[in-house]
Amino acid sequence: MKVKLGLLPRIILAIILGIVIGSFAPENLVRGFATFNGIFGNFIGFVIPFIIIGFIAPGIGQLGKGAGKLLGLTTAFAYVSTIIAGAIAFIASYTLLPNFISGNQLINTDNPEEFLLQPFFVLEMPPIMEVISALLFAFIIGIGLASIKGNTLQHAFDDFQLIVEKLIKTAIIPILPFHIFGIFANMTYGGQVQSILSVFAKVFVLIIVLHIVMLILQYSVGGLLHKKNPLTLLKIMSPAYFTAVGTQSSAATIPVTLGQVKKTGVQGRIADFTVPLLATVHLSGSMITLVSCSVGVLLLNGTTPTITMYIPFILMLGVTMVAAPGVPGGAVMAALGVLETMLGFDQTMISLMIALYLAQDSLGTATNVTGDGALTMIVDKFTPKKAGKMEQSNAAI
Repeated sequence: MKVKLGLLPRIILAIILGIVIGSFAPENLVRGFATFNGIFGNFIGFVIPFIIIGFIAPGIGQLGKGAGKLLGLTTAFAYVSTIIAGAIAFIASYTLLPNFISGNQLINTDNPEEFLLQPFFVLEMPPIMEVISALLFAFIIGIGLASIKGNTLQHAFDDFQLIVEKLIKTAIIPILPFHIFGIFANMTYGGQVQSILSVFAKVFVLIIVLHIVMLILQYSVGGLLHKKNPLTLLKIMSPAYFTAVGTQSSAATIPVTLGQVKKTGVQGRIADFTVPLLATVHLSGSMITLVSCSVGVLLLNGTTPTITMYIPFILMLGVTMVAAPGVPGGAVMAALGVLETMLGFDQTMISLMIALYLAQDSLGTATNVTGDGALTMIVDKFTPKKAGKMEQSNAAI
């Protein structure tokens, strides 16, 4: 019987094997891994502009189609919730992580060749445009799609998004464990793996705590507005949380999320609209993970994060993750360009970021979809109830 491992077990296995093999492998073998990592890292750099355009342009265009009060209200609450999550994550990470990571910085990060073996050769893959150019192009096209009446170009960019999603599913995600294996083998060979694992563990624990804090905050607001116990509401939404942990996809969890949200007492017509929309625009759990992991990676590399760095980063990240695909790792893939341009991440830092993020991707996704229930309750409170057959039908549900 063939056993198929999920992404998380493969990531964990890659890290373990990288540490074990890197501890005794000869230099030439590790340099071979480094050569593969260099080629794959350059490929990711080449693909980043496509990911930005494929996610952002059609996502903004779809949000603008048939825009109304409910759409605007839901999107606004989702963005505010995501930004608040980012702010909480930065404050906590900035306050706690420097003390946890002190003494674990990588050695001489200005000269990584001193602790990382270099590849035998480098295969250049220059991207078709800079990240900033891709962001500007995506915003222009997305806003344009939202403002015109025709759908031809929207359909074209929707198809382009499907191509990018397929590229991620078939050519990037399956190879990522091998890439992470090579990174950890190289860092183990260079004597840096103890620092990396120490930071991983501390950041991981902090992220889990912040996810819980954010969910309690969201459901405290929703419960206050509807005069219901937040813990009871969280219990109702727990099936959605655990389904998302298993699927690692907000989109795949929509049916469960929708069914549980309706049990909280919101209007059925509101839930039917907001839950699918929030699955693509509300990423508070992913935001917490990305901000916390990025602070950890910066500290690990000897850079002190500042609030002036992170305010624009968080605001931009809330937009770039719009319509991130319902595949494992979609949010971090959408964030790569912003990490590179706004926080100065290099290839090694991006690789560490991907490994950190994917190690808990399912928990971030679960926080996203569970939070969708609280936001639906908030939107419901600010939306007039409709009498008649439709409302009676929804009440029956």
